[in-house]
Amino acid sequence: MTEDEGLRERVTRQGEEAIGKLAQELIESPIVSGALSAAFETRGRAVRAQEVAMGALNLPSASDLERLTRRLRGVSQRLEGIEDAVDRLEQRIDGLGTTSVVRQHLAAIEATLKRIETAGAKPAGAAPADAKPAATKPASAAPAGTKPAAGAKRH
Repeated sequence: MTEDEGLRERVTRQGEEAIGKLAQELIESPIVSGALSAAFETRGRAVRAQEVAMGALNLPSASDLERLTRRLRGVSQRLEGIEDAVDRLEQRIDGLGTTSVVRQHLAAIEATLKRIETAGAKPAGAAPADAKPAATKPASAAPAGTKPAAGAKRH
């Protein structure tokens, strides 16, 4: 069987080489390359004519559908991003705790405010314990807006 396998490999190799040479010659042939160019140009004109006809009938062309599909995918991806962000926000809100935690914080703030209000609501005549007595003017000081007496020192 090794002889059959060797023969098969040799025939396969020779076939591949022959096909490669033929393809190379066809590519280099000006007649074939001209025919291919003309075929691609004709295809392009046919596609443009089809798009014009579809547009006249107010129907979307294949390129219109492709653009719409790409745009729809983009919107879909952005929407998924928004949904993910909303889910994360919801988890953070759930992590903050229930409303009882918020109510406890509010109660603590209200209690602190009451202490501050009661400390500030002492009678008007009573001075705080740490307040300093008001300074009195010396007798030699002249009233504001007047000249000091002759011989009096200016401060």
